[in-house]
Amino acid sequence: MSFLNRFFSGASSHDLVSAAEYKSRYLDDAQPHTLVDVRTAQEFSQGRIPGAINISLQELQQKLNRIPADKPVVVYCRSGNRSAFAARTLLQAGYEEVYDLGGIMDWARQGLPLES
Repeated sequence: MSFLNRFFSGASSHDLVSAAEYKSRYLDDAQPHTLVDVRTAQEFSQGRIPGAINISLQELQQKLNRIPADKPVVVYCRSGNRSAFAARTLLQAGYEEVYDLGGIMDWARQGLPLES
């Protein structure tokens, strides 16, 4: 199955999703999902993708109850390393539809919206 087919039909493993694909599907089309920023609270306060909640990677296991399991979960961090680990953690915890957006640096480089 191609990446786009898995992205639009759901997947049982985490997939990478580009900034443009995320913006189109979740921001522009307002598809239900949970966007989780796994950076530290200090990083989060300096700017974030609109609609994100902050659960640092260090706190993820303890705060899984803040992330609904019945809709897609999209994770991101600064550059993509922590988000990949967070995506694997969510899958191991039983989440079925997990997408890794990578890093906010790429998002900002593309001139996509940020909020503070």
